[in-house]
Amino acid sequence: MKRFRLASFAIVATLALAGCNSKDTPKEGEVAEGKPIAAIPAPEGQAWSDVASFTPEGGVVEGNPNAPIKLVEYASHTCSHCAEFSENASEALRTKYVDSGRVSYEIRNQIHDPIDLTFAVLARCAGPEAFHALAEQGWGNLKPMFDAVNANSGAMEAAMKAQGPARFDGIAQGAGLYDFFAQRGISRDQAKACLAKTDTATKIAADSDKQSSELDVTGTPWFFINGASVGTQTWQTLEPMIQRAGAR
Repeated sequence: MKRFRLASFAIVATLALAGCNSKDTPKEGEVAEGKPIAAIPAPEGQAWSDVASFTPEGGVVEGNPNAPIKLVEYASHTCSHCAEFSENASEALRTKYVDSGRVSYEIRNQIHDPIDLTFAVLARCAGPEAFHALAEQGWGNLKPMFDAVNANSGAMEAAMKAQGPARFDGIAQGAGLYDFFAQRGISRDQAKACLAKTDTATKIAADSDKQSSELDVTGTPWFFINGASVGTQTWQTLEPMIQRAGAR
């Protein structure tokens, strides 16, 4: 059963702003210790953080595609803990680790509610190169987004009852997402066209359900380092694990 179908409008904002549930997570010692890895130069005229692509798992990876350390985050666009991680980690992760060529950073969606799914679709509208920046800015805009949701409660209730493109259109309008993305170069017409392709949303939701079940991802933000699950972490606890893996 799709997680985004379980969340009603009445509880979406409360659950998102309260954080995301998860079970106890592995300890740092479970990350295999690697030898120090030298920096790997990016292609001429580029930084590794400029390099991005969609992955077979439905995520978006940023950085050296052949990086020896592969960091994967399962994240929700409406999760306050993901927003906190992004605020604390984004700049250091990009400049110290991704741009060194040692680490690639992939974000995969774990969908928690219809607003989350709508944002996930819109964040892909401008291609993989824009995704990480849009996700980061979206987490920075989490409170204003939910202020808009609460201010437009009637329209949001109606959107939740709609089906197909009408549902996503109503959510994007009520949550202020059309304006948010327009300010970042994705016009309303472009955003509407993205949301009208409902197969994108269907695939994102299916990938979320399948991978969460198969990989036992029970909360967000949830991390894997070189395929090893290290569970939910803060930047303060995750950075030493990345260093232990060889990014030092």
